[in-house]
Amino acid sequence: MKVITVCGSYKYKNEMKEITEKMALKGNCMLTPIELTKPNKEAYTKEEASMIDKMHKEKIKLSDAILVVNVDGYIGNSTKSEIEYAKSLNKEILYYTDLIE
Repeated sequence: MKVITVCGSYKYKNEMKEITEKMALKGNCMLTPIELTKPNKEAYTKEEASMIDKMHKEKIKLSDAILVVNVDGYIGNSTKSEIEYAKSLNKEILYYTDLIE
């Protein structure tokens, strides 16, 4: 069993839910981004957006790996920073496009 944090753009929330379920059913403990009530992170104040990012990086710190949901190869700036953070902690990096069948 691995603890894995899901990372990626909120525009791919359906794919995030799908891969999270698939990976959990394989015996992994999955940590996911919070479910936003507003349309996107930009709809929050700077302080709120900063807290969302900070808490997500805490999840990465607790994880063995991250799973980057890179639909059609897309990786946004926020996700890029999460990948770099995970690399700095020597976490395994998994990619959605490598796991889907």
